Amino acid sequence: MYIAITSRIASMSENAQTRDAQTERSLKHSLKDAGAYAVMIGIGETYLSAFALFLRASTPQIGLLASLPPLLASLVQLFSAWLGRRTGRRKAIVLTGASIQGFAWLPLIVLPIVFPDYAVPLMIACVVLYHCGAHLSAPQWGSLMGDIVPERRRGRFFASRTRIVSLVTFVSLAVGGLTLQFSTAKGSTLIGFVALFSIAMLARGLSVYHLSKMHDPTGHVAVMEVPVDQVWWRRLRHSNFVRFSIFFALVQFSVSIASPFFTVYMLRDLHYSYVAFMTNTGMAILAQFLTLNRWGRISDVFGNRRILAATGIIIPILPLLWALSANFWYLLVAQAFSGLAWAGFTLSATNFLYDLIARDKRASYLAIHSVLASTGIFAGAMLGGFLGNNLPTSLDILGRTFTWSSPLIGVFVISFLARSLIVILLVPKLREVRNVRPISLSNLIFRVTRVNALAGMFFEVIGSKNKASTDSTKDE
Repeated sequence: MYIAITSRIASMSENAQTRDAQTERSLKHSLKDAGAYAVMIGIGETYLSAFALFLRASTPQIGLLASLPPLLASLVQLFSAWLGRRTGRRKAIVLTGASIQGFAWLPLIVLPIVFPDYAVPLMIACVVLYHCGAHLSAPQWGSLMGDIVPERRRGRFFASRTRIVSLVTFVSLAVGGLTLQFSTAKGSTLIGFVALFSIAMLARGLSVYHLSKMHDPTGHVAVMEVPVDQVWWRRLRHSNFVRFSIFFALVQFSVSIASPFFTVYMLRDLHYSYVAFMTNTGMAILAQFLTLNRWGRISDVFGNRRILAATGIIIPILPLLWALSANFWYLLVAQAFSGLAWAGFTLSATNFLYDLIARDKRASYLAIHSVLASTGIFAGAMLGGFLGNNLPTSLDILGRTFTWSSPLIGVFVISFLARSLIVILLVPKLREVRNVRPISLSNLIFRVTRVNALAGMFFEVIGSKNKASTDSTKDE
């Protein structure tokens, strides 16, 4: 499945990459790595919360599952950068981290079955190991890709790579949902989860193979710098990087108030089947796939700040849409808007970081960025879990009683308010890094949505703003 898709997209994007043969082979292996990795995400990671619910996890435990592993694992990025300094070997660290992530599926499959009384805590521990492997690889992989991918093509390449991840994740998600639906109908839901997670483990193994075939340019490794010079720290505190990382961490905080609990809402409160859950989740992934290429081209030509502003219009509204109606078809439309917005936001945020950080500082800055973001995710999910366990489902106002189906509705509304406040206050403070062509927000929206009438109607309703972007310099 993933081979056919990645080969097709790789051939379509071949002309967009560098003509250097060694680099070109590495980029093709990176695309195939992306496909195998996406199988693991779609058929495995996407169903972790569903597996936790199957093991009878509570709402706070779901929040802990979504937030504690990334928080603890983000600290491993600091170790990765330190290890890079000690060993000088970037690719070996990437392969080790990816292998650990693949291996983590084995105890995750076995331990909750062998020790059912401690199933949820053991699962969370295994997911911590899973994320630690990913974060061990992350700084060195980011450094490697930053060296291999030409700067002028970065937006298009990562858009192509993310399109592969989105498409293969969508197909894998569908296979996973159908497998769980079939196994549940046969009274063997546990066997269905075991099958999914076993495939995820094998897919990560294939991903490790393609990573091993990538070229690692000599003389570069992501290392951790720990400067003690006060001038350096003063410059860092007032840098564009810190402004962006604080903004990103606060966005993650506000998003994570709600994001871990959409699965709980669908499977527990709306009583979705696994096929309905798969369809809803897959709609967002499909929307990402359909719009990523256009986001990437816009990023290369017009920069990333405008994309962050445009997607910032939609992202606060997304949880509120879930609070307004539980209709299945309505929520599919909401997920389509979600995929459109997050495709642009995630791509532009990644590219923005690469633009902000000088190559020799990349490991240190990425580690700091990751710890801040993971802290935001943890704080948001913990708050969401507490609220989801304690918010009421009715409210008396002026003699009238208003009721709703789940305390998670209140969680979604609070997430909407937090997202709105952060976007309104902080997006205007972001400054473009590269010299790019100017574009109005309305024109940018037209370029993205001219192939998507539904998204165009949405943008037309909520309106747009026009602000010129300001250039800045790289943090050093």
